[in-house]
Amino acid sequence: MSQQLPFDSLYRHGFARVAVAVPPVRVADPGFNTEQTLLLARRAAAEHAVLTVFPELGLSSYTADDLFHQDALDAAVAAGLERIVAESTGIDTVLVVGAPVRAQGRLFNCGIVIHDGRILGAAPKSYLPNYREFYEKRQFAAAREALDDHIEIAGQRVPFGADLLFTATNVADFVFHLEICEDGWVPLPPSGFAALAGASVLVNLSASNIVIGKADYRRDLCTSHSARYVAAYLYSAAGHGESTTDLAWDGQALVCENGNVLAEGERFAPHSQVVTADLDLRRLAADRLRMTSFADTVHDHRERLARFRRVEVELPVPAGTVVLRREMPRFPYVPADPVSRNERCAEVHRIQVEGLSTRLTATGSQRVVIGVSGGLDSTVALIVAAKTMDRLGLPRSNVLAYTMPGFGTSSRTLDDARKLMRAVGASAHEIDIRPSATQMLRDLNHPAAEGVPQYDVTYENVQAGERTSHLFRLANMHNALVIGTGDLSELALGWCTFGVGDHMAHYSVNASVPKTLIKYLVAWTIDTDGLGPEAGEVLKSILTTEISPELIPGDGDAPAQSSEATVGPYELQDFHLYHLLRFGDLPSRIAYLAHHAWSDPTRGRWPDLIPADQRHEYDLPTIKHWLAEFLRRFIQTSQFKRSTLPNAPKVGSGGSLSPRGDWRAPSDASAAAWLDELTRNVPD
Repeated sequence: MSQQLPFDSLYRHGFARVAVAVPPVRVADPGFNTEQTLLLARRAAAEHAVLTVFPELGLSSYTADDLFHQDALDAAVAAGLERIVAESTGIDTVLVVGAPVRAQGRLFNCGIVIHDGRILGAAPKSYLPNYREFYEKRQFAAAREALDDHIEIAGQRVPFGADLLFTATNVADFVFHLEICEDGWVPLPPSGFAALAGASVLVNLSASNIVIGKADYRRDLCTSHSARYVAAYLYSAAGHGESTTDLAWDGQALVCENGNVLAEGERFAPHSQVVTADLDLRRLAADRLRMTSFADTVHDHRERLARFRRVEVELPVPAGTVVLRREMPRFPYVPADPVSRNERCAEVHRIQVEGLSTRLTATGSQRVVIGVSGGLDSTVALIVAAKTMDRLGLPRSNVLAYTMPGFGTSSRTLDDARKLMRAVGASAHEIDIRPSATQMLRDLNHPAAEGVPQYDVTYENVQAGERTSHLFRLANMHNALVIGTGDLSELALGWCTFGVGDHMAHYSVNASVPKTLIKYLVAWTIDTDGLGPEAGEVLKSILTTEISPELIPGDGDAPAQSSEATVGPYELQDFHLYHLLRFGDLPSRIAYLAHHAWSDPTRGRWPDLIPADQRHEYDLPTIKHWLAEFLRRFIQTSQFKRSTLPNAPKVGSGGSLSPRGDWRAPSDASAAAWLDELTRNVPD
């Protein structure tokens, strides 16, 4: 069905909108409570939410106490349920309501699933609190006391039990399970087993009175459940109108996903609330697929999990466009929040220094050799090398830094390289590679050796190879290690010279750091005055220099080449890389997410270091073009370079491309399947 939906509908790309509703209630007044439930159900449906969750015992109120055993209340609840069932035929959302249900000579505290005139199932509460202010065992029976796995509600015979998985037939990976309040607080929650059995959306209908600190604890509990079970967790707590004879209620509403709060309502609100959030079901499925320990846990509990029953439901997915409301970070590797970003940069830097210092200690080496171009990557690597010497108690002069101007080196980058080497206290050297490169071109009988402007791949790679060859021989002379400077983005795109080129080193420090984050590591060094004011000034210049391999002659003042003109904007290609590498997303989904993130520069947050005039936007055809370029390069043409990478520390959960770590792929794969999916499913 997803392919029949418009491209710009969130339901086509693995998302689903859900709602948590908190209506005002009247104690023991099912008529009023039913009316409020229906009002909020219609609001949620108007928001295109396919599932709407209400609080525990919301039709009767939670605080009815011994009134639960009164026939009049039971009859009024039954009438309210009948009305909701009847009116649900005109409400395009699946309802999960809380109500007391008499069955099998007992009273059960239930979550009831209603859709399109049918009751799909009822889940009784498994764990009844009977301590402190709670006395639920006085009125209710627990799920384990049920005598049959079906009961009659509102004239319908329906599945009954805590073992029900409500499985969407028309939305992939949408399977929800119900638990009630205390069930989520016990050591082994029913939702945990449900998640192992396949539930991706865990629902908790709650009452939960409020005391000091409890709201924070609930939030932590819900987020930790969603993280541990790699799931979404929807929580709706009773609010305004419950009895305050001895307790108070705050109506906390939460939607959590994989350890994060997606949405939270207003606590202590005197009015009704509908809190919506767009769940990323595809991401949850991708994470579960990769976690072998998740599958192992399923295996260990397979006998219990096999007893779960599945109830199919066709969700009321809107046929038209439903715009994604969830913010999609433009820079998945770079937090927009300055505090979080600085924390991340500091952590990345510490990981890089730890990796290099450990390698030097293990090899007994006290010196490193590094090529410094005046560009971003070598700048970060030089900073790491200098700080590593500080950590090891060695002089920074043990960093043997070489700038090696070639045919395309601009005066700006050469000047910046000279200044930076001096500012960090490295042993600064300069080797002009033009004579040796010219000799190699002459040996190859290349026309450029005689002044012919034939600037082809051979011309460029001769220079890259000369630089790396010099660095390795210098390392031999000085008993040092060659430090690689290339970054994750370049490795993904194959934007490096294989073998005796910038592809190779004794140890790399930037190999799992994407280009977008490299920029912020430099900016962070400036902000924290990590190398002093002299270095800070040259770092500012480097930060604003055009990214270029500088292998083709220009006018001398600035780089003549632009890397991004060839391989695409790094900010966009890093977005593509993250979603392909981290989740294995379809190209059409990546394009959809990129368009959502980048099509409107006024939507969402930007890192504060990007000035307004550099806040770019990309339309769908541009995204499709550069994504195709990325897929060709990543899948088909550059894996052989990654298969022979030198060692380097992994710095982020976004992945690395080490053949010994996150990414192991054949060097001769075809990108046809990816490109075909992109062509077929993304409009031009």
